[in-house]
Amino acid sequence: MAILCCSHHVACYVFIQSLGCLVWIFDTPEITLPFSDKIALFYTKQTEVDQYQVPEPRWSDGLQGRFLRLAASGLLPARWFLPALPALEQRAARTGHLQLEIVSHCWQYAHMLVYQLSSLVLSPPQNCTVTMTVYFGSEDAKTVVLLEHFGALQVPNVVWNWQCLPRQALFRRAIGRNLAARHSKADWVWFTDCDVLFRKGCLDGLADALQGRRDVLVFPVREFCTGLLPHDAPILQPELDNLSVLDVDEHLFSVFPRDRATGPLQITHGDVARAVGYCESLPYYQRPSTTWCKAYEDRAFRWLLRSQGVALDVSGVFRIRHVAKGRYTGGKLNTGLRSSLRKLMARIQG
Repeated sequence: MAILCCSHHVACYVFIQSLGCLVWIFDTPEITLPFSDKIALFYTKQTEVDQYQVPEPRWSDGLQGRFLRLAASGLLPARWFLPALPALEQRAARTGHLQLEIVSHCWQYAHMLVYQLSSLVLSPPQNCTVTMTVYFGSEDAKTVVLLEHFGALQVPNVVWNWQCLPRQALFRRAIGRNLAARHSKADWVWFTDCDVLFRKGCLDGLADALQGRRDVLVFPVREFCTGLLPHDAPILQPELDNLSVLDVDEHLFSVFPRDRATGPLQITHGDVARAVGYCESLPYYQRPSTTWCKAYEDRAFRWLLRSQGVALDVSGVFRIRHVAKGRYTGGKLNTGLRSSLRKLMARIQG
């Protein structure tokens, strides 16, 4: 791929050799875009052209990943990669009936997603409107059927929003999160995983806690979690052939305090999400993949926002923890190793 740029006319062309065609990206002689915006625009248009083609492996891929993990640890200033965030006065201090968006991903996880969607049916919000966005793959038949079922349900103050992605885009979670961030119309965007449940009082409590706030990132100060469940635990074997709204036994869950906005607990101001996306300024984390990628970008996102998040006193956040993840796409040895690591980390973290 060759890139030809003319700085005087801000014109950029991209030659996609595999397609054998010349693609016009932008030509705006009257407008001068910041360099970061040019890169973002180029990447967006390129993605539309190649339909999320997985790039050829390069010897430097591993080094890039390690470099970004080191950078996100605080080794390098975030402003080198994202020069600025929306200033405080550019973030609306919304009050009243808020618009929230929850963004979740599902790949071979219908047995978890059924509980997440059910929690919205069982405990719909009263004081806010929630758009439930789920990114999924068309090849995941159980999830497709599940979404069709719940999409037909009318739930007060809940809007269903199903977004299908090619599996190679779905496997890099930051791609879907970035799309959601850029296109969201919500006041606040909650990036989560599909094993998180929003039980009684959760979303109304969150809406109350967010009144008039302008933080870039917040998170619930506590969540209720199960132990690390084996694959044959009854809660992980829901009936999916005859779909219905399902609840969980609260006695399986224990409270855990949280000290930062981890991957499933990242709640971002809508104006910030629309302005910077989700790790959009780090192209490495926007690359499609043939296998599910470990979400190192969650930490990078906090780093880019210059915040570990502000803790909010919100109740009703539940999460089902489990050993074997349905999204693992490797062989038995790889899956076994990753499951063993999860068990070890669960013992360490409690």
